Amino acid sequence: MADETNNAATAEPQAAAAPQPVKMQILAQFIRDLSFENVVAQKGAPSGEVQPEISVQVSLDARKRGSENQYEVLSKFKVTSVNGSDKQPLFLAELDYGGVFNIEGVPEDQLHPFLMIECPRMLFPFVRRIISDVTRDGGFPPFNMEPVDFVALYRQELTRRAQAQAAQAQSEGQKLS
Repeated sequence: MADETNNAATAEPQAAAAPQPVKMQILAQFIRDLSFENVVAQKGAPSGEVQPEISVQVSLDARKRGSENQYEVLSKFKVTSVNGSDKQPLFLAELDYGGVFNIEGVPEDQLHPFLMIECPRMLFPFVRRIISDVTRDGGFPPFNMEPVDFVALYRQELTRRAQAQAAQAQSEGQKLS
């Protein structure tokens, strides 16, 4: 019995030193803005063969909310389809989709990447469904977006910011000369 007590006593400090598990809960999801333009219906059917080319632009934003451990993450998707043969627009869909998250146990230095990678990853299936439905309801075949690599998107943004800071520092250095 003395051995059990010793083991329990040594286990408590180890448990206290263990990192707190990460908890993420989606408290709400919402469409902040949604628009769809069927250019073909407005201007008439394109002449010749239609070969749609679709591009997707994604931007992300996150902010702390008033409540403790709550964050709002907003993802913006712009889907543009043009005719490959004459580059005339076919449709334009824009969706701003947000989520409110309760996040606990993420170290402060890892919180920004967590908000910009994991949270949008959780929202993406809903975004994909909305875009698919709106393109279908707009008179086109449903557009099923390929999964977005939010890690690569985050890294690209870090690189872009570093380059912008370097350019700003260089221009300020030239002003001082």
